[in-house]
Amino acid sequence: MTPIILDFVAHNARTMPNGVAAVELATGRRWTFAEFDADVRRAEAMLRDRLPQPEGARVVMISRNSATMLIVQQACVRTGAIFVPLNWRLAAPEIAFLIEDCTPSLLIHEALFDGLVPPGFTAPVLRIADDRDEVAEAMAAYEAHNIGEGRRLDPEQPITILYSSGTTGRPKGAVVSLLNGFTGGLGLVLGTHIGPASRFLVEMPLFHTAGLFGACWSTMIVGARLVIGQKFDAQATYDRLADPKQGITHFFSVTQMAMQMRLLPGFDGRRLARLTAYVTGGSPNPEAHHRAWLEEGVMMANGWGMSETCSSTALPIGDIELLRRKAGSIGVPHLAVELKAVRADGEEASVGEVGELWARGATVTTGYWNRPELNKQAFVDGWFKTGDAAMRDEDGYWTLVDRIKDMFISGGENIYPAEIEAAIAEMPEVAEVAVIGIDHERWGEVGAAFVIPRAGVALDAATVLAHCDRRLARYKIPKEVIVTNEIVRTASGKVQKHLLRERYKADA
Repeated sequence: MTPIILDFVAHNARTMPNGVAAVELATGRRWTFAEFDADVRRAEAMLRDRLPQPEGARVVMISRNSATMLIVQQACVRTGAIFVPLNWRLAAPEIAFLIEDCTPSLLIHEALFDGLVPPGFTAPVLRIADDRDEVAEAMAAYEAHNIGEGRRLDPEQPITILYSSGTTGRPKGAVVSLLNGFTGGLGLVLGTHIGPASRFLVEMPLFHTAGLFGACWSTMIVGARLVIGQKFDAQATYDRLADPKQGITHFFSVTQMAMQMRLLPGFDGRRLARLTAYVTGGSPNPEAHHRAWLEEGVMMANGWGMSETCSSTALPIGDIELLRRKAGSIGVPHLAVELKAVRADGEEASVGEVGELWARGATVTTGYWNRPELNKQAFVDGWFKTGDAAMRDEDGYWTLVDRIKDMFISGGENIYPAEIEAAIAEMPEVAEVAVIGIDHERWGEVGAAFVIPRAGVALDAATVLAHCDRRLARYKIPKEVIVTNEIVRTASGKVQKHLLRERYKADA
């Protein structure tokens, strides 16, 4: 593909140099677009000096959300290096595996994560600490050079590797190209009305596509203001979103984060009705939960995306009556992506019929890092097989049903845990719920529900089962309910159901 100018950081620096590009809540620092671009140019010069061959070199970063992460990523884009942000919540052996897999030429990390640097790691390391920031020191050695009219970049150039959450098996790194990231971000811009006057609060981790591309790139592409929180905290986040002085217009979270805010003492969703858009993704958003926000006037728009596809769908915001009619839906595809549902026999599913969601288009990855065998399994005639079960309605709106791998078969019937979870989540006594399939001598498999009660609320299995009996077909009702105080999730809010299965077997 012919190189074109896709350097939106440089463009914003020329067209709105004095506008505020980014604000860090943890430090209070802020950057104008000109200052942000100057820091990217310094980081670019640093990488060119420190990487013997920048083109294709991997730069690993282990850090909580910060402007430095975005500056380093943009510098990687300009040098041809590949940015690899790693999940700092992982254990040291898991981090060591990812580092061995991507073989970085440079590792940047916060001092807080000293223990995650593998023993014997031989590539150069830059450490960020309160008393000494080696990245800032290295960048300060360079004058911000003039890049003229912007750098011509290859849209197919790999710019980032995003490793999976590791909910099952060996983690895999999705390769994100410049075109993937740009069109994914642009799709969210168009779908959620992000403009130069917008302020987007990002608290999704920047080692995931929702934070890095969904929130940050969509904001930076149009020259809006990015408000960077180190990490999500239900009370602090709610206070920021509700504070008119902060002026936040956009927020992106997984469904679980939204649920946590609703559990706060004194929560009043009407205080968030001033938001232009509250986008959710990462897992199905139960219709009852979605409607509760909409009834309070919050423009909550479900969307869908993954590391392999960036942001790919969203409910169109602006018409809350439309959102109410389509509550629970993930909306329509963005301009640069095409979707279809495919049945187990390989034929395309019809309207209202569940099938595996396949995607193709400019947002879709070209493949996995060092995993040719996975690429053969994941792509069919240019279509990427997402592993999600979904269906579309007569208006072209899609509903995410569940992960294909989480479906179980009971007495010959396909059962999607997300449907049972949505029914149980309607109970005012329930804070969290997760359902898995377990072996059963007569029916093959049946459901087991792990339920966390709301704080201070008494809840027993019989109450949950009675509710399910009123809401679900008999064969969908879980055969067991485990009332618990913990459901393990990944950093992106997804339930680690393989751990629940192991826990169930251990307790059986």
